[in-house]
Amino acid sequence: MPLRSPLYSQRSLVLTLIALLGAGFLATSFLSYYASRASIRDNIVNTELPLTSDTVYSEIQKDLVRPILISSMMSRDTFMRDWVVNGENDPEKMTRYLNEVMTHYGAYTAFFVSNASLTYYHAKGVLKQVKASEPRDTWYFRVRDMADPYEINVDPDLANKDNLTFFINYKVYDYHNRFIGAAGVGLTVDAVIKLIDKYQQRYQRSVYFVDKFGRLVLTGADGGPQGAHIGQKLDELESMNTLISQLPKPHTGSYEYSVQGQGHFLNVRFIPELNWYLFVDKREDGALSEIRQSLYLNLLICLVVTLIVLALLNRVIKSYQVKIQAQATLDSLTELPNRRGFDLLAAQALHEAQREPKPLTALLLDLDHFKALNDTYGHLAGDQVLIGFARDLESCLRHSDIVCRWGGEEFIVLLKDTDGETGLMIAEKIRQHVEQQRYAYNGHTLQLTVSIGLTTLQPDETLHTLLSRADHAMYRAKQSGRNRTCVELSHSRYDYQEPA
Repeated sequence: MPLRSPLYSQRSLVLTLIALLGAGFLATSFLSYYASRASIRDNIVNTELPLTSDTVYSEIQKDLVRPILISSMMSRDTFMRDWVVNGENDPEKMTRYLNEVMTHYGAYTAFFVSNASLTYYHAKGVLKQVKASEPRDTWYFRVRDMADPYEINVDPDLANKDNLTFFINYKVYDYHNRFIGAAGVGLTVDAVIKLIDKYQQRYQRSVYFVDKFGRLVLTGADGGPQGAHIGQKLDELESMNTLISQLPKPHTGSYEYSVQGQGHFLNVRFIPELNWYLFVDKREDGALSEIRQSLYLNLLICLVVTLIVLALLNRVIKSYQVKIQAQATLDSLTELPNRRGFDLLAAQALHEAQREPKPLTALLLDLDHFKALNDTYGHLAGDQVLIGFARDLESCLRHSDIVCRWGGEEFIVLLKDTDGETGLMIAEKIRQHVEQQRYAYNGHTLQLTVSIGLTTLQPDETLHTLLSRADHAMYRAKQSGRNRTCVELSHSRYDYQEPA
């Protein structure tokens, strides 16, 4: 008779637990049935929708915090303020600065408008001169005269084919607190629409924005109520007549209305940062009927418990996966990544260095006369030295650097965002540190030195060629007398050893 596997037993236990809990749910649902029937409606109107509205509002603020911080940083940037104060010479400097902001922070657009020259600077160059008589330039003069340090508004972006954009307009002052312009960044409305779709999917509510005149200004990809499009007024939609009779103009509050016999619960909240109203709408879907009340409660409880069970099971599986992955990618002696682990980390580091681009320096280290140490004191002594060397090597590096045991007494290091000159300083620091270290074993004091090969990543270079060049440099260090650093670049090679 075949034995049951542990996985089969685990599944049986989970199924049994779920069955027991399900029986308990059915029993408690009958007891809570009559009490919950009356409370469901009040809960939706007074708790669920306001809470969802608050949560969506908080998430909108969170999603806009990052561009606001970027705009604030721009407004306090000494380069921008000095450049304006000194007469706005060489507009290309401002263009490069704005382009750097866009590139580094992943902004959709970045801009600065000077109050002295009324010039609109953008990452693509000088766009125009703003004028008070130009309707699309009124935003600047509104920002100039407002009391708040910044505003969020939606306008077509002149620099990007008039795509509708969320702009963070931040006031810029000189060192004497005099207004000298407005700067900031922008998000595409498409990106915000995706956020609305995310909110709707997460909370199972209809979410859309309406201005003070009752016009839809922002919806999900599928439109607003009954598929209405941006720009339409709510009072133009026949299906919204029962709501318009209660709400002729948008106003904060909770409302109930019906569309084609289907009841709806609505919460409206004013968003001062946008000067819009947030509408969060939930269809009744029979939530007040006796049968659907019980089903709603049972499904909700079952969902929560199922999620907990799945989370616990997922935690167990992940724990096993972590252990297996650690065994596959870590060296059991030094607890450093092994070659397989190095391949994973190095591929990511190489991709990052070539994408930015940023410098990347490779060090290949080999302990000198390690075989002789093993032959003299034994392999346990060698293991003790390897462990001590690994810890000493880590102490000389940053957390972001990659250090692995390459095999035997060889180790490899990748120094992120580090050029050859800085890499040489680090290599020499390691070499000198190792030379001064002493390792104790069974009453013996062990000492060793290290030979280091150094090279730097070249454009469009593969990991194989980078490591091959580091290996050549390390071999030369061995051949040149050991206890030294040899550098081999694609165009030059040289040896380095600090004088004794």
